[in-house]
Amino acid sequence: MAQSTTGTQQGGELARSLSNGQMTMIALGLAVGTGLFLGSGAAIGIAGPAVIVSYAIGSLIAAIIGACAGEMAVRYPVRGGFGTIAGKFLGPFSGYLTRWAYWMTTVTLAGAEVVAVGKYMAYWYPQAPLWIWVLIAGGAIFVLNLTSVKSFGTVEFLLSSIKVSAVILFIIFGLALVFLGLPGQDASGVANLTADGGFVPNGPASIWLALAVVMFSFGGIELISISAAEAKDPVRSVRSSAKAMMWRLATFYVLSLFVVVAIIPWRNASQLTGEIEGSPFVMVFTELGIPYIGGITNFVVLTAALSGANAALYAATRLLHSLGHERMAPKVLSRTSGSGIPAIALTVSSVGAVVAVVMAISGVGNIFSYMMALVTVCVLVVWSMILLSYIAFKRKEGNASPFRVFGGSATALVALAGVLATFIAMFFVSSTMLTSVSVGLGFFALITVLYFAGVNKGVQTSEDAFEEVRTVTSQIPAASKKS
Repeated sequence: MAQSTTGTQQGGELARSLSNGQMTMIALGLAVGTGLFLGSGAAIGIAGPAVIVSYAIGSLIAAIIGACAGEMAVRYPVRGGFGTIAGKFLGPFSGYLTRWAYWMTTVTLAGAEVVAVGKYMAYWYPQAPLWIWVLIAGGAIFVLNLTSVKSFGTVEFLLSSIKVSAVILFIIFGLALVFLGLPGQDASGVANLTADGGFVPNGPASIWLALAVVMFSFGGIELISISAAEAKDPVRSVRSSAKAMMWRLATFYVLSLFVVVAIIPWRNASQLTGEIEGSPFVMVFTELGIPYIGGITNFVVLTAALSGANAALYAATRLLHSLGHERMAPKVLSRTSGSGIPAIALTVSSVGAVVAVVMAISGVGNIFSYMMALVTVCVLVVWSMILLSYIAFKRKEGNASPFRVFGGSATALVALAGVLATFIAMFFVSSTMLTSVSVGLGFFALITVLYFAGVNKGVQTSEDAFEEVRTVTSQIPAASKKS
């Protein structure tokens, strides 16, 4: 594509240079991260050992959402992903609301992840102020996202690979410690699952209430749909990535939480009240006294937080770029650099990290908890719109996509019920969550007012994005479409 003298690509189109493996790992960069390594402590505090069931339910809901987004993205690997698809099947306002909701989700998530970096660094430097590490982490992910998307994909693949490999090793090592024991360490057994109040110490309702925290962990499964616009082979990449995500999520989350609550008493691992200070994963090995393993584990979860922040900022930037393209945001945000990077959209999307730095400097407590809850509110709206779009998609196009979700619309309705149940649970957990729910609802009220006050008059049709996809997919060899 020709470039202007300013280095901006004409038309502001994104470069298609992400491979299958890079797309899968970018999505895992969000879906397996701080929500598991840091936020799981709060979920354990709500449900006790029964948090395993909460994560199993959450994994199922997330897998359905990711698969639904994947089926639509295989059919339409468009710029803007599921937001553009929502606009096509539910109407312009739905597309507008979905993309702004996801932008807010990913912007806040990037802020939460860099705060997590600061929490992890306190393991080694407890006296250093939080804001220093938040600032360094925020600057690092900004610079990384300024590089070409191919370089971004390579680095994110590396970071996510380290994290995923570490989770696998943690599960293997932990299961061995639970059932077999290790040199110098007797097998812990499963007594901790029922030792303090039973498997469900806070009652059956706690399994449902824990979803208010648990579902934060799965934000990112929908990123496959967004990154499809930059895939070398969108049909094959989205299909294979969606399938891989479905089974990896359930395995990683359920087995990881089983290891945590089996090895250490659930009250020790829980962080329901007060500031979330550290990872239950680090706590597992620190309490066992195995030399250096606590520090090694902390390094891994630190890498996971950087990976999550990196992927979140990437997603936020692409969403804002898409909004600028279709006049749902200022047109200048659609401009890209000579290497295909939406630099202006990237700068604006860094606001989450900036807010995190400001909050840390001002001494606000529970920063991570506030941001985690706000992310959850926004992502629940996004997931609801994905599922509603999918139901409309199936009604109109049936089995037009080469990748299909088992059960179709009926399966999507099950996931939608789970999403609504999670939103209701947020009103019963903590005052921190209520504050973030209020902020989230205020944001949605604001963008709704802006839309009907005039934004809707300038919104451009997204048919050009679908026409671009028809051109791209028509050039893919038939063998690729069938694989």
